[in-house]
Amino acid sequence: MSREASRRGAWLAWLVQALLVLAVVAGAVWVVHHALEVLRARGVRSGFDFLTEPAGFSISEGWLDFDASQPFWRAFLAGLINTVRAAVPAAIFSVVLGTLVGIGRLAPHVLLRGICTAYVELLRNVPLLVQLLMLAFAMANLLPDPTEPVRLLPGVWLSKGGLSVPWPVVGEGGWWPTHFEFPERGAFGVSGGAALSPEYVTIVAGLTFYSAAFVAEIVRAGILSVSQGQVLAGQALGLSPVQQLRIVILPQALRVIVPSLTNQLLSLTKNSSLAVAVGYPELVSVANTTIGSNGRAFECIAIIMAVYLLLSLLISFGMNRYNARVALRGWR
Repeated sequence: MSREASRRGAWLAWLVQALLVLAVVAGAVWVVHHALEVLRARGVRSGFDFLTEPAGFSISEGWLDFDASQPFWRAFLAGLINTVRAAVPAAIFSVVLGTLVGIGRLAPHVLLRGICTAYVELLRNVPLLVQLLMLAFAMANLLPDPTEPVRLLPGVWLSKGGLSVPWPVVGEGGWWPTHFEFPERGAFGVSGGAALSPEYVTIVAGLTFYSAAFVAEIVRAGILSVSQGQVLAGQALGLSPVQQLRIVILPQALRVIVPSLTNQLLSLTKNSSLAVAVGYPELVSVANTTIGSNGRAFECIAIIMAVYLLLSLLISFGMNRYNARVALRGWR
C-alpha cells in the first residue's frame, strides 16, 4: 500500500469516528430534550435554567471558593474540581503502591511475598464502601485529638482534625522565591502548611488502598508475561536484579500493563463518587444537595453522567496515547 493510500485510509478512519461521535452526541441531546418535554407536559418544572440561580448552600472545602450566594453552575464546577482533587492523587499513589506490591508478590522472600499476597486478597475482596466507612470511623474515633497529633514524618502530622503536610508558598517576587512552609505543632494544634480534612484523607486513602490491590495484580501479570529468556539475557549481561527489573522486564511488561491499568484508572475515577458516603463534597454530593433544594433530579443526574463520561474519555485518550508509545511495533 502506498503512503498516499495509507494517509487516505487514516483520514477516512478519523472521519468515521468523528461522525460516530456526532451521532452519539446528537442522540444524547435528543433524549435529554425529549425527557424534558415529557416532564413539562406533566407539569413538572424542568430545564437547566436553575444553573444560573443562587445555590443557597455552601461547600465546606476545595480549591474553588464557593458560598451560598453563587449560582448552581459554580457549585457543580467546585464539585468537579473536588472530584479531580481526590481522584488524581489517589491514581498516582495507587499506581506507585500497586507496582511495589505487585513486584513484592514475585519476590523470593517468603515473608514479603506473603504480606503482599495478604494485602491483595484482603483489600480487593472487601467492598470499597465498607473500607471507606471503616477508614472514616478510624479517623473519627481512633486517632488522637488535634491538640495531640501524631508525627508521621518531618512536617507531617495526623489527628482527628485531618492531615497537615508541607505546602509551597509563593514569595513576594513570584514563583521563583517559592519555599515550603512546614506545619508546626502548637498548644492548640498544628499550624502552617496545608491542612487536609478527614473526609479528604479518607477518600484518597480508601481509593488508593483499594485500587492498589488491583494494580498489583495487573503489574504481576505484566511481569510474568515477559519471557524467561529476557531475564536470562539480563543476567548474562551482568545486570543486578533491580537493573533487570528496571531496564529489561518492566519496559516490556508495559504493553500488557497499560491496557488493563487504563480500565482500573477509569474505575477509580468513577468510584470517587462514593465520597458522598464520608461527607466529602465532590460532584455527586453537590448534585444530591441540589436535588434536595430544587427537585431537579433528572437534570442533576444528566450532569453527573456527562461529567463522568467526559472524565472517562479524557483518561482513555491519554492512556491510549501512552499505550501506543509502549506497544510492540512490527517490522517495517
